[in-house]
Amino acid sequence: MDPSQRPASWAGVLLTMALPLALPLALGLFTVVGTTFASRGQLLARPLDVLGYALLLVGPAALGVRRIQPVAGFAVAAAALAAYLGAGYPFGPVFLAPVLALCFAITAGHRLAAYSIAGTCFAVILLIHIAARPGQPLPLTGAAGALAWLVAVIAASEGWRARRERLAQARAAREETERRRGSEERLRIAQELHDVLGHHISLINVQAGVALYLMDDDPEQARTALAAIKQSSRELLHEMRATLGVLRGVDEHPPHQPVPGLARLDSLVAETRAAGLPVTVEIRGSRRDLPASVDLAAYRIVQEALTNTRKHAGPARARVVLCYAEHGLTVQVDDDGRGAGSPGAGGGRIAGEAGGGRIAGEAGGGNGLPGMRERAQALGGTITAGPRPEGGFGVRAFLPTHRIAAPAEVPDR
Repeated sequence: MDPSQRPASWAGVLLTMALPLALPLALGLFTVVGTTFASRGQLLARPLDVLGYALLLVGPAALGVRRIQPVAGFAVAAAALAAYLGAGYPFGPVFLAPVLALCFAITAGHRLAAYSIAGTCFAVILLIHIAARPGQPLPLTGAAGALAWLVAVIAASEGWRARRERLAQARAAREETERRRGSEERLRIAQELHDVLGHHISLINVQAGVALYLMDDDPEQARTALAAIKQSSRELLHEMRATLGVLRGVDEHPPHQPVPGLARLDSLVAETRAAGLPVTVEIRGSRRDLPASVDLAAYRIVQEALTNTRKHAGPARARVVLCYAEHGLTVQVDDDGRGAGSPGAGGGRIAGEAGGGRIAGEAGGGNGLPGMRERAQALGGTITAGPRPEGGFGVRAFLPTHRIAAPAEVPDR
């Protein structure tokens, strides 16, 4: 440890130790001084002596354990008060320590014990007063006033305890909300990584196969395939860095290409065509800017659908249709493949029931098509996926921009 830091450390330790004792010390001093001055006008009271001062200090000293043993501290303070008054010593600020100890016990949650000790102490003091003055009438007015003050103190303590509990519950709710948001953000990032990896690794795999197949017979085409692998791997690294950067809250460099969205649809289609899958795109309605969440979801759904087509449909053609409506966007991706997932073919993509219709899952527990469903449902939309009656496979999703519309139908050609 740096020697220059030791005084600060020792000062911090001393301050931590002194803070719990500050209240008992201050209250003890105030009680002794206040009672000493108050005793000058009480000629019939027993003069303060060593025992009297000791009893005056017991109550404040009991507050020293208020954090670890609030009930025991209150019991000691109440017993010291009863003994002090029973001995006939003069009145003064002798009630402060027991009252504060009562408040600490109630706010700590020990309500029944605090009520029992307070009631017992009140009854004992009243009986002592009556026994010391046998010829005088019962002090009903004084007893009623003292009882009213005791009830007021208890009510204030209960209100403070209830407020602390509400604050604790609100704090716990905020922490739970933050944890849930963190979990949702991690799930979103995991979905983004799945979509990015699935698309680019699939492209790289296809182009690598082409390059190996044509390495000897057509070196120029193999070189083109290797260039496509380089481009796809560069984009993969960029998107992974951008996505993982969210986990650290870091964006060291501005993006060198558009954020994933339908603005990159042409680039996505070009990559897919270069991988050997013919794709046509059709835009219906007036194309317009969409909310960022809808724009990203639409792009990822098209990306995942085309990736699945390359993986499972075999030799096929794909058609992407974007239908812009007043209240949302309908995304449709169809293929005419005869591979897995088409009528009469086994394995690959299988259909199950979910949401507003049939949603496809991937054999072997894949997450691509269920991920499409999660994206659509997170926006209040719907999605259906499954084999088409005329052959091939189709994915249709409706993504609302205002969460109020039913899905629009995109007619087949």
